Amino acid sequence: MFQFLREYVKLPRHILYILGAEFFLQLINSSFLSNLPLYMHAEQYSDGQIADAIKFRYLGVLTSALFVGIYIRQKKLMPLFYTACLCVPVFAIGILYTVHLHNTLLNHAMQILWGASFTCMQIPVLPFILRNSEAEHHTSGISLSYATWSAATILASVVFSVFNYAKPELFTESRLLYGMVGCGFIGIFLVSRVRLTEHIPPPKTFDKNSDRSDRSLIVKALIPTLIIAVGAGFTIPFISLFFTTVHHLSNPAFNLTNLVASILILFAALLVPNIKKSIGYKIAIPTTQSLAIIALILMATTQYYSQLGISVYIAIGCFLLRQPLMNLAGPMTSEVVMKYVGKRNQEVVSALTAAIWSGSWFFSGLMFGILRNKGVDYANIFLITAALYSVGVAWYSLLVRDYEKKQKAGLIEN
Repeated sequence: MFQFLREYVKLPRHILYILGAEFFLQLINSSFLSNLPLYMHAEQYSDGQIADAIKFRYLGVLTSALFVGIYIRQKKLMPLFYTACLCVPVFAIGILYTVHLHNTLLNHAMQILWGASFTCMQIPVLPFILRNSEAEHHTSGISLSYATWSAATILASVVFSVFNYAKPELFTESRLLYGMVGCGFIGIFLVSRVRLTEHIPPPKTFDKNSDRSDRSLIVKALIPTLIIAVGAGFTIPFISLFFTTVHHLSNPAFNLTNLVASILILFAALLVPNIKKSIGYKIAIPTTQSLAIIALILMATTQYYSQLGISVYIAIGCFLLRQPLMNLAGPMTSEVVMKYVGKRNQEVVSALTAAIWSGSWFFSGLMFGILRNKGVDYANIFLITAALYSVGVAWYSLLVRDYEKKQKAGLIEN
């Protein structure tokens, strides 16, 4: 029944320790993504103020990502993992405390520092897997890295649903968020268990023609990421507000819904190596992303008939379809992009990818706040995401075709 898990059991122990540390940082990240807006809402922040605060987290990633990517090209990665496992929980505590104080300036500073600290895990983790494991483990390592987000969201959703439902007056949003932050410190212990002489790639030799070719590959590979990231920034951070505001779903009910979605995402992510073997990325990537777009459109349009009792169930059903389908493509597109640009450019591409996502989410968070303050419906905002996704998916489809063509010609290394 669980034959697909064999690929993950074979992963080297040092990879598993690092991915374990990533899991505990993702526990903070997923808790903040789903429940920090709800906590801020309970503290009487408006939708515009919530979006304004959250966007500074992505600004922190944006301002530090390229620096980190350039720094790690011929450097050991372990010191950055230690930095992330210490600083991410510390600055998360700062975020929660300043929300309660309603100190906007300090909160924005904590958000920026949190984002900058998170890049120390987010950016080096894929290069670490590619550097320090055999090619046969790359797909399963990247897939498991993506699965840490889903697994963390499952645990966070269980904790918030069960405890908040059982004793809401005792287990408040703020106390549960502080609990999740405390678990983040476990990452330090896991990183300390790694026993490894890191492989450091040789310095990149300067070649004008080669550098021009590299830049062309990087731009071509990252354009669909940029398009999809901008669209995602209009939707993903604000899904909880959509269900709370439009469909009046309670916090425990949304956490339960998010739990089911996360289980589906985790299962989907773990299936990626098998999907790659059975149908290949050329079919899998555009198919899963296209179905996810359809589900998003159907979910968004439930606002138009939200007065009907059935609308919330249709929205939840579409959400449960959209989440695993869109996230299933993540490990696939990441592997394609990293292999497409070549070993010389993987660290920079990892940094640029993080910068693109964070910069796009910063921009989208800013625009979301403006649109909501002007009274634009959630449905119309989410439909903007669907339109951008459609363009990105078409570009990815062309990129995968080019990738497979070059792979057959022996122009791409494993």
